[in-house]
Amino acid sequence: MKGVDTQKSRIRHMVFTEVARLAYEGGGPEKLDELPYKIIPGEIATYRDSIFLERAIVGERLRAAMGLSLQSMTEHETFSQGVDESMIAKKYYEPPLIDIIKFACHRCPQKRVFVTNGCQGCLEHPCQEVCPKGAISMVNGKSFIDQSKCIKCGMCMKACQYNAIIKQERPCEAACGVGAISCDEYGRADIDQSKCVACGMCLASCPFAAIVDKGQIYQTIKATQGKDPVYAIVAPAIAGQFGKELTNEKMRGAFQALGFTDVLEVAMGADLCTVEEAKDFLKEVPAELSFMGTSCCPAWSIMAKKLFPDHAKNISMALTPMVLTARLLKKSEPNAKICFVGPCLSKKQEAARKSIKSYVDFTLTFEEVAGMFDAKGVDFAKIPDGMPLVQASSDGRGFAASGGVANAVAHAIRELDPDREIKVASAEGLADCKKLMRDATRGKYDGYLIEGMACPGGCIGGAGTLQSVMKSTRSLKTSQKEAKFSESIESNFTNLIEDLENFNEDVVDD
Repeated sequence: MKGVDTQKSRIRHMVFTEVARLAYEGGGPEKLDELPYKIIPGEIATYRDSIFLERAIVGERLRAAMGLSLQSMTEHETFSQGVDESMIAKKYYEPPLIDIIKFACHRCPQKRVFVTNGCQGCLEHPCQEVCPKGAISMVNGKSFIDQSKCIKCGMCMKACQYNAIIKQERPCEAACGVGAISCDEYGRADIDQSKCVACGMCLASCPFAAIVDKGQIYQTIKATQGKDPVYAIVAPAIAGQFGKELTNEKMRGAFQALGFTDVLEVAMGADLCTVEEAKDFLKEVPAELSFMGTSCCPAWSIMAKKLFPDHAKNISMALTPMVLTARLLKKSEPNAKICFVGPCLSKKQEAARKSIKSYVDFTLTFEEVAGMFDAKGVDFAKIPDGMPLVQASSDGRGFAASGGVANAVAHAIRELDPDREIKVASAEGLADCKKLMRDATRGKYDGYLIEGMACPGGCIGGAGTLQSVMKSTRSLKTSQKEAKFSESIESNFTNLIEDLENFNEDVVDD
């Protein structure tokens, strides 16, 4: 529940903070074994039935935050087992990126429709009359659903005037738009990694905090303590994530307090991506492609290519804003280390690809950076105003919200070819994205630019965000108004697109 301080968000924050503090203050692997007792002190359990279970779960969360795999429940190991290999300045996570702490899973029931105590045993029995499978009968004066016959169509729910019939779904499974989550033999959630696209919606939806993603907090901090400069490139969804006190004028000072050399806007790369996609659209649709899909959301892009391989070429080949920004910086400063800071878990997966890791060294979410701010004791109110981030357009910053990418590309197309008609369709959430892509492959969107965003609301609804979509939307609009120019095509960097596309072209893609 983004924007609300819950027990789940507090535990996550404490884990990220303590890992960051360990990196800033130093200490060996043995320190990691002590942290569960610091995070879960005392003798009485707070969150679960057993304090030992709570500490065991926190221990696994600490390992994940260090980029390590979860441990087997059948063998004895300390939390710090193998952690020394991650206590360095450069290491990517051990796959898979997203995993389930099995002993933290609540074994939630899978999809079921059932009658609550709100049933009034009415004379009409509309639920019974509309059921297409005859699954409903009256037992002791109340409606009863035979689960062996029920097909979960929901017709009885709609018919009940007392709202006494409800549908329950396992939250993580319901949130997964690609059907990657099922049950193991013990009723615990299980992720099919061959289907997972790392959107992180399962992690965000699990109310028991049983799902974790792996991080690079420790490694990033260690890199900032080295001799090479380390730059933070921040996604446009950063607007408002850390509260009103972290203004655009304080952004540089805040990240420099964490040890970063400087900060750049990824919205600058969004401007470059916009122009590239606009040019590709004009050239390829409809001459070579019946429609074109945007490229910036990796979870959407992977899903579209996995499920619709015959139309993989319809997804734009333009480099993402993260990669374009990183390449721009590496071109001018080859020895620099680059850390992407954003709302997205799938960006961690993207950055680990062979073709990307030469440019993006670290990837952190806003949630993880919040832990770094706490560990370092950064007080935004005490940071003096400095030069604001002004490299990007309003349209480039608008990439953070659903519809923003297509809107920016449409504006660029109209500038490049005023006579060209541009039709746009967009979807948010992978289930709707899948439907959008299915309709497009069947010809419904011939000639269209289509935009897919894996997270509801777009990037501002990402699994690594801190604020609600509603609050983030307001902050993003303010950020767009503060931009120095309106459309991406006005960017001073657009003439570098071809150079950046070909920069280190010899890197092998995977």
